[in-house]
Amino acid sequence: MSDRADGDLTDPEDAAPDALAGVVTLQRAEWIEKIDRLCAEEGYFEPLGRRHHAYFHDDGPVLLVTFESLERILARRGQMPFGHDLALANGWSHLTLICEGETWFRDPAVWGYFDRLVDDAFFEDFDRVLFFGAGACGYAACAYSVCAPGANVLALSPRATLDPAFAGWDRRNLSERRLDFTSRYGFAPDMTEGAAQVHIIFDPTVPENAMHAALFRKPWVTPLPVRHFGDSLENALELTDLLPDLVRAIFENRLTPLAFARLWRIRRRFLPYLKNMLRKAELAGRPRLALMVCRSVTRRLGAPRFRKRQADLERHLGIQSQIAPPETDAAATDRPSLATSA
Repeated sequence: MSDRADGDLTDPEDAAPDALAGVVTLQRAEWIEKIDRLCAEEGYFEPLGRRHHAYFHDDGPVLLVTFESLERILARRGQMPFGHDLALANGWSHLTLICEGETWFRDPAVWGYFDRLVDDAFFEDFDRVLFFGAGACGYAACAYSVCAPGANVLALSPRATLDPAFAGWDRRNLSERRLDFTSRYGFAPDMTEGAAQVHIIFDPTVPENAMHAALFRKPWVTPLPVRHFGDSLENALELTDLLPDLVRAIFENRLTPLAFARLWRIRRRFLPYLKNMLRKAELAGRPRLALMVCRSVTRRLGAPRFRKRQADLERHLGIQSQIAPPETDAAATDRPSLATSA
């Protein structure tokens, strides 16, 4: 369980302007040299063609496989793959596939790499395996999970394919449609057929994301819809520090829809989400709904911006002010736990 307190679930706008202020950041060549040195004793770092890399660290019978972009890694504090810190903290092995640019991991060099892993029975050396990714990386996590029968998958807003014959209704990423989604490891829903469980977290209010999620229509797929996060879902899960809990719960076979719903209640204290709810209510011309949002937030959190907006809305609507000090009930501040909600 993370040590992050609920009071830390702040809006990035309220934090320092530069989240990496004072942190030494590396450029691409320096970072690759650093990772190469790091892997000299712990595993390996291998280029896969011109735009992909494989980073493997061997540390136990549990394997976390993640798909990430180099751009996101370099922007993260510490400049390490998400899987590195999480696996290190739990004594897991981890394999990270890294892309440079919008490749969607559609590269014969990546196909060949996974073919070699299958030929070498690589995944059979591990008791439990989990594939993880978000967006394009979520597509890749689903597509390449076929190489490890019995593995679990956690995918955030995954696409089923960009092939216009199947997903012509999705007008995003038009230039990437030229990539080959029809040959090896192509249609992600079919590639999950050997998986034990596939958990898909997505925002059903984004029509394209909901339609992609609907293409994963298999008994082993558990859809976990979350509303009003759009394509910022991965950022929200990182800021609330829930991803480690979700990964551990899947490894321990504890992630049910009910457990996830209880854990996801942390959004009620996540200021970017609450601001988005207020913005949507006001854009819809529903000042009373906006007032309800403000009252809920000021009662529970005492957020100054919501308190001020509540006062403005009450004056506008001619309603007596109900601004009160924040609740101090301990039950309102405890961070949800999968360990008790499963």
